[in-house]
Amino acid sequence: MARDPRADMLEDDLFPQTQPRIHRVHANVTKDGTIHFDTGGGFFGVRGRKAIEHHQGKIWHFSQEEIRHLFLATSAFTLALGLMRVGGLFNTSEFTSLSQWVAILLLSMPVMLLAVGPAFILHEIGHKIVAKHYGCWAEFRADPKGLQFGVIISAFLGIVFMAPGAVMVAGMVTRRQNGHIAIAGPLVNLSLFLIGIPIGGLLLGLFSAETASNSAYLTGSGLNLKAMLFDVVEFWIFANLILGTFNMLPFGPLDGAKIIDWNQQIWFGTFAVFIGLIYLMFIGSAFSPLSLAISIAELI
Repeated sequence: MARDPRADMLEDDLFPQTQPRIHRVHANVTKDGTIHFDTGGGFFGVRGRKAIEHHQGKIWHFSQEEIRHLFLATSAFTLALGLMRVGGLFNTSEFTSLSQWVAILLLSMPVMLLAVGPAFILHEIGHKIVAKHYGCWAEFRADPKGLQFGVIISAFLGIVFMAPGAVMVAGMVTRRQNGHIAIAGPLVNLSLFLIGIPIGGLLLGLFSAETASNSAYLTGSGLNLKAMLFDVVEFWIFANLILGTFNMLPFGPLDGAKIIDWNQQIWFGTFAVFIGLIYLMFIGSAFSPLSLAISIAELI
């Protein structure tokens, strides 16, 4: 049966409304990226334009709800990392006793909190500060299902794969500003990674811990603080590099998708830096980030 050509004559909206239910804001962007919006009324019906004002409160401000979500996400993340260090719930055979397994778990959690916690927390705060600079509401919110899934995976498999949450942003921004908000997180990780090499090397040298790689936390004489310090430095470098690289992937809700939508060249350049550093990290050469930190320690 032939298609009726009248089907192409349908209106876009079969039920037009005389009064729109939603008042639309018509934005205009100047060359400097400032958004102006139509005030909709004005004096005697003359419409005016007004520049959107930046966030007026303190940029470094956290509500009680946000603090609660940050605490929840950080606690679950730390538990998952501790379980990863002991190989999960079913890896007790590698320890002399269950009490030793529990002791290593409890010791690993503060080590992982110091090493990996800033990579996660400051990454999100980077998004938050830039978003608030552009006048947006921005607060971190944990993902309970993501936290539960991550803890279960680490408990059963001894690996960490978790989506702790993200900074929720509400406001009107340009594509460029949205790209700035997105790239802030990976740049924070890159900065922490670069800072971690000299400072980590300095700490390892001061405490003579540069040779404590893969050492046990518990020895016959008690705690092996040198081994714990070495792991803090190693995981600090590793975590910031991995987290920054992962978030630069241009897929789904990751930062890379927003950055590449803003500027493909900036995304490519930043991603290439991360990939180059990943390559150096895993080939184990004298120029790997951890090797550089150890070399700095040996000079002290």
